[in-house]
Amino acid sequence: MDQATLEKPAAGKKSISTLTEHIIEIVSDSGEGAQRCGQSLGGIAARSGNGVWTEEIIPAEIQPPARSVAGASGNRVRLGAKRITNGGDEADLVVAFNEQVLLGRVRAGELKPGCTILLESMWAEDRDPKVARSYAETRDRLAAEGYRVIEIPMERECRKLVADARRGKNMFVLGMLCDLYSLDMGLAREQIARAFGKKDQAIIDVNVRLLEAGRAWAQANLDFGFRIPAKRAREPQIVVNGNTAIALGVLASGMEICAMYPITPATSASHYLSEVFEKVGGMVHQAEDEIAACAFALGASYAGKCAVTITSGPGYSLKQEGIGLAVMAEVPMVVVNVQRGGPSTGQPTKSEQGDLLSVMFGSHGDAPKVVLAPSSIEDCFYAIITARKIAETFNMVVVVLSDANLATAQQPFARPQFSEDWLAPPVDQSAVPAGARPYDWDAATGLFRRFIPGQPGGMHTLTGLAHDRDSHVAYDAESNEEGIRHRSLKLAALQKTLRCPRVFGEPEGDLLVVGWGSTKGAIEEAVERLIGEGRRVSALHLEFIQPMPSGIGEILRRFDKVMTVEANWGDRLEDPVIDAENRRYTALAMLLRSRYLVDVDCWSDVRGRPIKPGSIVRAARAKLDGAPAPRE
Repeated sequence: MDQATLEKPAAGKKSISTLTEHIIEIVSDSGEGAQRCGQSLGGIAARSGNGVWTEEIIPAEIQPPARSVAGASGNRVRLGAKRITNGGDEADLVVAFNEQVLLGRVRAGELKPGCTILLESMWAEDRDPKVARSYAETRDRLAAEGYRVIEIPMERECRKLVADARRGKNMFVLGMLCDLYSLDMGLAREQIARAFGKKDQAIIDVNVRLLEAGRAWAQANLDFGFRIPAKRAREPQIVVNGNTAIALGVLASGMEICAMYPITPATSASHYLSEVFEKVGGMVHQAEDEIAACAFALGASYAGKCAVTITSGPGYSLKQEGIGLAVMAEVPMVVVNVQRGGPSTGQPTKSEQGDLLSVMFGSHGDAPKVVLAPSSIEDCFYAIITARKIAETFNMVVVVLSDANLATAQQPFARPQFSEDWLAPPVDQSAVPAGARPYDWDAATGLFRRFIPGQPGGMHTLTGLAHDRDSHVAYDAESNEEGIRHRSLKLAALQKTLRCPRVFGEPEGDLLVVGWGSTKGAIEEAVERLIGEGRRVSALHLEFIQPMPSGIGEILRRFDKVMTVEANWGDRLEDPVIDAENRRYTALAMLLRSRYLVDVDCWSDVRGRPIKPGSIVRAARAKLDGAPAPRE
């Protein structure tokens, strides 16, 4: 064992290092509060003026066994001196409540070489000799491998204030981290009051004492610390995760009905709405299953409002028949799909982008839908407002594709300034003009005036069967084709209004990296690094995927090579059985290749975690150099 890397807490004057950024992980068994600790740290740093991105570390099982390698639960917090757009690469400092969850992060490759580890020391004296031996062996091995291991008596220190240290360690650790990162304790106390605002004052007080105890212990025993320059925002900011941003977007859009069935990782959006929606006249309907949730939203939309239903991949599959009815009847509806690992129940708590093709094409018959994908926490808010306006303007289903990365990540952004333009217009109950027809499709755009139940002169039978302009069931070839044609024309009409996304970097070069959804921050950071190396690399990120804006093909053709980066599977050419004839491409690469006839390559990472900028850098270098893409 290298004794130099196994440290004991050392008292004395602190050495404070000034950094541009640092990545911290707090990991524990489920139920020990590591996630709240990380979220609180991110909130304090954001209010201080630091750039922040947090990622939840969630085990695959709801309640994994205690002290298990696969059971790590917690939070990753990336702090920076400027705006942070993704979770970054490997961690610089880790706080671990036991050595087993720490091992899980080591084996996953989430720690930098030489990473500082603050490790709960209580296990060294555990009554079970196997536990004590496991702790000692792991601690010594990690120290020998070059990690800086510092043992922390969290249990002992917390027991001075609370009987159950399991319920106090997270706030003790928060205090330690506030000291280590030179964060304001006044803001930390306010954060605790906010986090425990629904609890008794006595609970808030004991958590503040634990916070202060952690800070005092770090001041007395840790001789190092960090300072990340911060700059307070000039305008008010909010710090929320993607699901909360989606819920806030539902409020801001004027939608009044959200129908959903609980499903990971989408459920927390309904939790937030359940707390606040009634205050603004809205309602959350928890249906008995996913099918019923979709049917409820569809019925509410038909009645005159535009409703939203929120789900994840398996739930979206169950909603397909109801979505098909909305397409055929041309009833506006917003569907949010917070993607997770699949297929089947897959990886419920892990991130993936595997649902793109299924939401575009996974239907019975031709069922055109608008598909857009937010790329940041702020985008999650505005995407819902945009989706509602499109749904009602074009009488269409609009699918918003988020994912588990955005759902649980937190990032500060400018507090939205409410605009009445976001809201739906009042329901039109004026009399329908004589001779007007419920599906009086415009020949150029496919648009028609929507009839609302109760409008005088507007009575008609709504049907999911093929129908004519009068909504009469019609099986003749002409009526069927007329309906399909006009429903498709609406996508084209919308496409004419979309602006082409900007290129990140130079407008032409050796390589264009294309992405969609939550990969934007990591892709653009990777491109910045490559540009710094002198590489002629740029990025393009798509928000609207169906329809795609004009001008994308022209952009693709200005680069010698094009490669998508996605969190869905694409076959690797280095696998012996894979060749140009049988290779499966990632979803966006397949779409771009078929639409623009450009040789678009792809690189994918489906490890159930957000894609790291360093991984993209290595893949892009390989593409530029004509080498096989690296395996991560």
